[in-house]
Amino acid sequence: MQSDEQAIRELVDTWLTASKKGDLATVLTLMSDDVIFMVPGKEPFGKEAFAAMNKEMKDINLEATSNIQEIKVLGEWAWMRNFLRVQFTPPGGNSTTHSGYILTILRKNPNGKWVIARDANLLMPEAGQ
Repeated sequence: MQSDEQAIRELVDTWLTASKKGDLATVLTLMSDDVIFMVPGKEPFGKEAFAAMNKEMKDINLEATSNIQEIKVLGEWAWMRNFLRVQFTPPGGNSTTHSGYILTILRKNPNGKWVIARDANLLMPEAGQ
């Protein structure tokens, strides 16, 4: 049986791969139905709003790298601190890169699968963008 920490690392890898492919269906399986995202300059939002925003970005190429700083598992809950760098390239346009830290709270479902329950994403445009 794999460790909880390894399962969480695989969730992040799956998220990044699915996001790059534009596979929203897979990304949505990695979050709880009551997930809440917090990002700079916006009110907290849930799964439905996340899906809508993702659909608006469907033609944008996304390249992301993740550097997990910490994972702490506490029974059926876990938290992760991560540094994320994302390059967005619209069709025929110039790339922009955002980066920053993320604090994520995860919950283990009854089926043993980890999902994102809360996510505070502090990505901002990198200097000079």
